[in-house]
Amino acid sequence: MPLKTIQTGDAPAAIGPYSQGIVAGGFLFTAGQIALDPKSGHVVDGGVELQTERVMTNLAAVLKEAGASWSNVVKTTVYLHDMADFPAMNEVYAKWLGDARPARSTIQAAGLPRGVLVEIDVVAKL
Repeated sequence: MPLKTIQTGDAPAAIGPYSQGIVAGGFLFTAGQIALDPKSGHVVDGGVELQTERVMTNLAAVLKEAGASWSNVVKTTVYLHDMADFPAMNEVYAKWLGDARPARSTIQAAGLPRGVLVEIDVVAKL
């Protein structure tokens, strides 16, 4: 089965040799999204709450382009610069997911692209 590349102008363009998302075998696999504003290409100023909001907005755009929503998401991986930011990130994350309850892993990462505080990727069933 061929792979399908997902690309939308409503999420930041890839800043390297990767795609915003790939559809394979009935699943969407997204690249990790960070708090980049797709219009300016700059990292969103503010703390982990504002950065998580931008990350979730970016992921929602990739999901939408693939014909999916948060209710299709089966797995997320959250990378935090500091695990002390977990409660603040989780509050924003929960707001976006609504009733969806995908499996999730959360990892503290020593360094994230462009010095951001949070990065998230998702796997969704289409």
